[in-house]
Amino acid sequence: MSGQSPREAAGEAREAGDAERAGHTSEARPTARPAGEWPLWEVFVRSRRGLSHSHAGSLHAPDAQMALRNARDLYTRRAEGVSIWVVPSSAITASSPDERDPFFEPAADKPYRHPTFYEIPEGVKHL
Repeated sequence: MSGQSPREAAGEAREAGDAERAGHTSEARPTARPAGEWPLWEVFVRSRRGLSHSHAGSLHAPDAQMALRNARDLYTRRAEGVSIWVVPSSAITASSPDERDPFFEPAADKPYRHPTFYEIPEGVKHL
């Protein structure tokens, strides 16, 4: 006996089995880091062919491949997706909600972009 309790031994055996299934041996295991040190990734999932990707959520992962695998397991467990994108959150630039009025103001002077001035002829479907 190594002086471990049965619970500790079972936990180590389970971790070794998980690593083996993931393709890691005890020598090649990735170094354990707290999740707070891993970069944040944004996940986008396309649910069916022909539809656009939509934001599904965020997760922490050490690299892109692990982020992709974790996103697959977390956001497409019931075969909802056909494509997944993972993007480092640091690579995303977004507008500020506080500046929405001045930022989007130039679009307000282009009413022709909206089909409010056009009459749809009778008999036209699916427009």
